[in-house]
Formats: sequence, structure tokens, C-alpha cells
Amino acid sequence: MLKENEDLQLEVSARVRVLSEALPYMQQFAGRTVVVKYGGAAMKDSTLKDKVMRDIVFLSCVGVRPVLVHGGGPEINTWLGKLGIEPQFKNGLRVTDGDTMEVVEMVLVGRVNKEIVSLINTAGGKAIGLCGKDGNLICARPQGDEGIGFVGEVSSVDTEILQSLVNSGYIPVVSSVAADETGQAYNINADTVAGELAAALGAEKLILLTDTAGILQDYKDPSTLIYKLDIQQARSLIEKGVVAGGMIPKVNCCVRSLAQGVRAAHIIDGRMPHALLLEIFTDSGIGSMIVASEFMS
Repeated sequence: MLKENEDLQLEVSARVRVLSEALPYMQQFAGRTVVVKYGGAAMKDSTLKDKVMRDIVFLSCVGVRPVLVHGGGPEINTWLGKLGIEPQFKNGLRVTDGDTMEVVEMVLVGRVNKEIVSLINTAGGKAIGLCGKDGNLICARPQGDEGIGFVGEVSSVDTEILQSLVNSGYIPVVSSVAADETGQAYNINADTVAGELAAALGAEKLILLTDTAGILQDYKDPSTLIYKLDIQQARSLIEKGVVAGGMIPKVNCCVRSLAQGVRAAHIIDGRMPHALLLEIFTDSGIGSMIVASEFMS
């Protein structure tokens, strides 16, 4: 019994230390907007999924204003298969013809988005599901590459609907489907959408949940994680080939958002339970943070 009491006391003391360490960050970020791009393993694993939703609700409860952006590539592939449509990719982009675009919109807006909204609500939050079409939130334009169909990029952002929701205490959940001025729907990369929304909202932070520890000096060695770097260093890592493959568009997305006024951009490992809280509310963090040069000190 004595040993059990000692263990319980140690556990309680650890929780108190965590809360004490988190308090200055809660005070610093209260009332600030944080845009989170949700994807990867954190979106597929049910246990991780629940933890991410609880983290989002926690942020909202302590005064942070979270905006969640999501994609849903694996779910799209599953439904394409059910409908007998073969997924195709070109230069890393999903070839999105008319039939595929219908499936993308159905899955992202009608299924994945509403599942996330339901999970947040069940965890005690107040979530509202949106896509780029709602309230003219995002105006899209063709991405430009030939042979990829209705793959788009962000032309403009109107944050009025997001501002109304976060000011009323709601958590917006945004899927990466938008339309051009004629109403034609486009599939847009969710990282890109998150970065552009963060910039338009003047967010304190942009956080990308990924399936890697962050930016690594040696991609084979997690111990080479780079915890903090500025825009110039990030660009240099791309030029040197240290940042390569699928990490390039993520880093470019972060750099673009910082250049438009976002205070900090984070690439973190969404496979780690409570990754969001560990990154935002602890001194060390767990992933890579990119900032403008003036904030490197």
C-alpha cells in the first residue's frame, strides 16, 4: 500500500509539473489562432485520432483558437476502388478527372469532414465542418500542370466565415475542396490550404502533423532532428538536398506562410500521442519549428 501511495504521489507531482510548465504558454497563446493540418497516421489510427481531437478541444478550452484543416488521400483511394476507378498520380499529384473529383468531394466534404466534426463534438468541443466553397472561404484556380484534371491551388481567401466561427467559440474543420469563380470544384493539397489559411488569418502558428519526426539532417536518423531553423536555413536545406521528396512541399508551405506573417510553422510527428500539446506547451517541443530570422534568438 505504501508503494502504491508513493507511485500515485509521483504521478500527481508529474502532472502538476507539466501544468506549471504549460502555464506561461497558455497565457502567451490565449486568444491566438493556431492552424493545424491533420493527416497521416494520426488520421488512420483510431487511438491517435481520439487523442488529436482531445488535444484540439483542450486548446480551445484554454483560450487558443484552433482551426483544423484535413485531407484524406487513403479514404479517397478506398472509395475509388469501391467504385471501380483506378487511382492515378502524376508527379506526385492525384490525377483528378470529373468522376474522381466527384468522389474526392463526396469523401472529403461528406464523410471525412463530418467524422472529424463528430469526434470533436464527442470530445466536448463545438466543431463546424466547412470546405472552401462555404462562404467563399477559398477561391481556387487550376494548378497548371497538364494532364492532372481538376487539381487546384489557392487563388484567394476570405476569412469572414472563419472569423465569425472562432469568435463565437466554434472550432472550424476545413476540407481541402474549393471552387473557382464559375463554381467548378477543385482538389487542393491540404498542406497548401492550411498554409494559406494561416497566413490570411494572421495565425500565431501553423502546425503540420506528419509521419516523420520533423526535419532531419539525416533522414535515416531520427536523432538528427533539427528543432529550430529560420527561413533561410530551410531554403538552404532544400537546395542541398537535405530536405527532399515529400518534405519539400511541406517546408515550402511553411516558408510561404511565414513570409506572409505567420509567427512560427511546425512540422511534427503526428504518430506521437498528444503531439500538439507537447509541441505547443512544453519548453523543448518535439518537432521542427521554422521561424523568421528575427525570432531565432
